[in-house]
Amino acid sequence: MDSKKASTPAEDSPVWTVAGIRALGAVTDVATVGEIFGMSRSTAYELARRDRLPVPVLRVGSRYRVSVAAILAALGVPSDPPASPPPAT
Repeated sequence: MDSKKASTPAEDSPVWTVAGIRALGAVTDVATVGEIFGMSRSTAYELARRDRLPVPVLRVGSRYRVSVAAILAALGVPSDPPASPPPAT
């Protein structure tokens, strides 16, 4: 299993964490977006073709890419991780 995702005992499908989504980098593919939002790969690509995904899709040649910041925003999560408290002195 991918270390960015964790499974819950009640479900067979992976559950994405905020840290796992942030670890994707600046952009990701539509199949991964589908996993994050709980849809099949084919549904995610069909929605991307129709401009109906819950996030904006970037078309780069024949490929689709999605901003990780847009995914986090759609989930209501700040794109920047919380700041660490300063070290104790």
